[in-house]
Formats: sequence, structure tokens, C-alpha cells
Amino acid sequence: MVDAFCATWKLVDSENFDEYMKALGVGFATRQVGNVTKPTVLISQEGDKVVVRTQSTFKNTEISFKLGEEFEETTADDRNCKSTVTLDGDKLVHVQKWDGKETKFVREMKDGKMVMNLTFEDIHAVRSYEKA
Repeated sequence: MVDAFCATWKLVDSENFDEYMKALGVGFATRQVGNVTKPTVLISQEGDKVVVRTQSTFKNTEISFKLGEEFEETTADDRNCKSTVTLDGDKLVHVQKWDGKETKFVREMKDGKMVMNLTFEDIHAVRSYEKA
């Protein structure tokens, strides 16, 4: 159920995110900002679509999609991706593909927090959010 994720989330903890951004090819200046920015993520369901809005002092992004259907996504670091989000049991799985590369974020609920696992090649990062 996407319902479990529908809330406003504030980043409270981030592990290995700099290494993850570096592996994606994100430039130094953008990584510096990315490492100190504490984004707020708003997840909602609007009709048959899921909307994910990310707000921070650095940049605001918004994506809207139907589960299981590929869509065009421009990321906060300006990558143009073909993305698909699916529900795998109680996990929300977001896959981005660009230039022959692929990264995956898996969001799941743990002890009332939303934990996001990010994987690119052999690099793994974890970001934890609490309800705002």
C-alpha cells in the first residue's frame, strides 16, 4: 500500500550519500550542497498517480507517476532518466535508467521512519526520514 508512505518526511540521517553521488558522477560543488541539505519529501496519492515532491533550500523537484509505468524524470542533479516505480510487498522501489546506467532506491517503513536504501553499482547509501 502506498498509503503508508503518504506523508511529509524530513531527512534525519544520511550514510554514505557523498560516495553515492560521487559514483553517479555528481560534481563536487553539487555534492557539497547535497551533503548539507536536509530535504523534505512529500508523498501523496492523487487519483491513480503517486506524487513525490522534494523540497530543499537547494532545489525543489516533483515527479508524478503510475506504479509500474515508465516515465521521464529529470533528477535534482540534472540527469534525464527513464524511471519506473513499483510496489514490491511493502517496499516502494524506484529505478532510474540513463546512459546505459541504472540506480535503484528502495523506500520502506521501519519503526515509524521511512528508510531509503540507494544503490548504484557496488555503492550503497541509506537515508532515514521521520514524519514532519
